[in-house]
Order: sequence, then C-alpha cells, then structure tokens
Amino acid sequence: MASLSTAGAALAALREDLVGDVFAPGDQGYDDARVVFNAMIDRRPAVIAQCVDEADVVRAVRFGRELDLPIAVRGGGHSVAGMALGDGALVVDLRHMREVTVHPAARAVRIAGGATMSELDGATQEHGLTTTGGRVSTTGVGGFVLGGGTGWLDRAFGLASDNLLGVDLVTADATVVHARAEENPELFWALHGGGGNFGIATALTLRLHELPEFSIAMVMYEPEHGPDVVRTYREIIETGPQEAGGGVIYLTAPPEEFVPEHLVGKRLCGALITYAGAEEDMRKLAQPLLALPHEIEIVTALPYATFQTMFDDPAGMRNYWSAEYLGGAPDEFTDVFCALGESMPVPTGTQHVLFPQGGAIASGPAGFPLPFRNAPWAVHPFGMWEDPADDERCVAWVRDVRARVRPWSTGAAYLNFIGDEGTDRVTAGLGAENTRRLAAVKREYDPDNVFRFNHNIAPA
Repeated sequence: MASLSTAGAALAALREDLVGDVFAPGDQGYDDARVVFNAMIDRRPAVIAQCVDEADVVRAVRFGRELDLPIAVRGGGHSVAGMALGDGALVVDLRHMREVTVHPAARAVRIAGGATMSELDGATQEHGLTTTGGRVSTTGVGGFVLGGGTGWLDRAFGLASDNLLGVDLVTADATVVHARAEENPELFWALHGGGGNFGIATALTLRLHELPEFSIAMVMYEPEHGPDVVRTYREIIETGPQEAGGGVIYLTAPPEEFVPEHLVGKRLCGALITYAGAEEDMRKLAQPLLALPHEIEIVTALPYATFQTMFDDPAGMRNYWSAEYLGGAPDEFTDVFCALGESMPVPTGTQHVLFPQGGAIASGPAGFPLPFRNAPWAVHPFGMWEDPADDERCVAWVRDVRARVRPWSTGAAYLNFIGDEGTDRVTAGLGAENTRRLAAVKREYDPDNVFRFNHNIAPA
C-alpha cells in the first residue's frame, strides 16, 4: 500500500484530473454517494470517483492501481449483495454516464455503462423497438446484461446477454478494450455471464427487436386458491406461445388504487401474464385464469416501458434474495411452493415468485456460461422489508424456500438473483468447465483480481 503522503498526493491529483466529482471519507456528499438500494449494505469506500466519460474511468483506474486499491464498479447499484461498494476500495461510479443511442436501421442500441432500464426502454420505445430488460426500471443495464439478464421479454427475445453485440471495457491496467464476436472473442464470450470480473463496461451495444404492442393480465386471488392458480398458469405457459411470460407471485397487497381497501396489507396470490403482442390474443390466453375465483383483474394493453416501472423497489428497503432453477414444476412441487407462499412474511415487501423459462431462453446460444438457461422454471424468494427487527425472519424464510424446493432443482443458479452464497454457488451459476475457462480469461485481463467485488472468478 502507498504511504499516507503518496496517497494524499495521488488523491489531490485525481480531484484535479477527473472531470467528475471525487469523494473521500469526511467530504460533504460522501455519505450520500455511498448509499445503494439495499439498506442492509453500509460500506465505507476509500474513494468514490464519479466518472462522466470513458477517459474519467481510465483516470480512476490508474489512480486505483497506483495506490494498490481494489476496485468496485457502480452502475445501477442494484446488486443485492452490495457489490457496487467495498470497504477501503475505490468505487468507480458510472451514474453520470447514462447516454442511450438508438440505431433503428441497424436494430441496435448503444448504452453507456451507468444507464438504467428506464433510460434504455424509454429510448427504444420511441422507435417501436425493445430488448430484454430486467423486471424493474431502476436496474442498471451493465451489470444486468453482463450477468446474463432475465426479464419479462426473455421468452420472446432471449436473455439480455444473448442480444449483446459488443462491449467497451476498461481493464485492470487502464486499457480500453473492445469485445465483439470478431474482436477479442474469448473476452466477449466471458462477458456473457461472467459479470464485472474482467473490467469496467463503459458502453454496451445490444440487438433490438420490434415490439409494436405489449399487453398484460394481472389477476389476484385469495391465497387458498394458490394451487389451482399455479397449475392453471403452468398449463398456459407450457402449451402457449413463447411471446407469453410473467409469473406467479405471492405478495402483500399494496395500498394501490386497484386494490380494494379490505385487502390492503393482506397476503394474496397473483398470476401475471406478460405478452409481446396484442391484448386480444393475450386475453384468450388468460381466460383459464380469469375463470378462477379472483379478487382483482387488470387486463390491458400498455407501453412496455410503463409496465417496467410497476414493480420498482421502494428506496431504503432491506433486501435478501435467492433463487433455485427447476427441472420441472409437477403437482408435488406446486403444493410445496404454495405452502411456502403461505409462510411468507406479511406484511412486508417480500415476494415469492415462480418464473417461467423456456421459449427463446432455452433455444438461445448453448455455449455461453449460463447453465440456468435450460431450466424450464425458476423460484425466486425475494425478501424485502423495512424494519431491521424483521431481518432474522425474512432471511430465514428465503433460505427455507431454497431448502424446500431443492428436490426439484437442477443445481444451476442465476448470479444476478443471489447475494454472496459462496464459491460453490458461483460455480453453479457459470458451470464447472466454464469456470475454468473463465479463470483463464480473468488471468489475462485481471491477473491481480483488482475487480473482486462481484461473483468473483479467481485468476487461474
């Protein structure tokens, strides 16, 4: 580590050279700059460099290497494990780098490394185009895509990383590298699931798809109807078109206009069909769900970018998530899933979700390090609450869900859905053989493991 005098001189030079702002402990604005969406995360970086362009990122990385600091990367700051921050680390904060440029004729979009889904979706929607995004509008595009990227449109258009055409990356030696299928192809392969292990993505280029219409059916039931809801939804997905997605969700009924007052704060079971197409066609798909006794129904066409904001996480909440990917969803599983929904902590923001896969996810490129793509279903216990006194019961419930559904698990994991669950789970998210191959890429681009605030791949 550098001496205090050397560190002080280097920090002064960074403040002078960086176009963006620089924060260190004690600076006004430092505490605000280190807040991430998960209120359980409270870390104190050595320096936060809020970069405004790629040249700033290069300057920041050079500074970090001069002082031998590990480097965390903040895009959307949406990692449940708080991977955008590190105690004693340099945080390269990309939030001022948010430009989105759509190329309609090429069916492509270029996104700066700090942009969120709301900025991506808003820009592409103006042209009747889209690509697979996350399930909330506040997620950062960079971390989402590099981790694989599953969202409401993945059954129709594939995983986000399946649509990745190129990445501009600042590596650990402060070099700018371009990764595409025909340029640095091994690095490009590694960026399809390997996350932030190999450098800082200052820009990504994604393939776009036509989406002239989008529609949803959201139906809410008393929880005792859960088993019928899950089995009906399963039949719709398994026999329907790949344009249909969504999920089954146990949740606490929110204080929204569409929720009757007597249900607010109560446990409900919801079925959601998302459809990359017209309301008329989606309504036919949803008929079996609408035929079940229900409390709330919303069946409508709406802009996809608007829908993306409907499940945004409130700021300041405490979060703990996990997931299991399943080889199937037989009746024995649905009974267990619904029982776990009945035990979900209520009233909290916690959700108990069953997502469908298949469609364009399963038929996508088989060679990328994304072994979860072959599972037809995924269970996502999404713990979210406000009171620290609920920490123990909410975390315990998430872990119980994982344990109870494990008999149906394929063993694969989607790393964007989980926190720090150990090296075995990282391997489960990448595949054992892929992990060895990724370690060789890591050795080439980050031999000192400078970028280790992530689902880390140790250099081979």
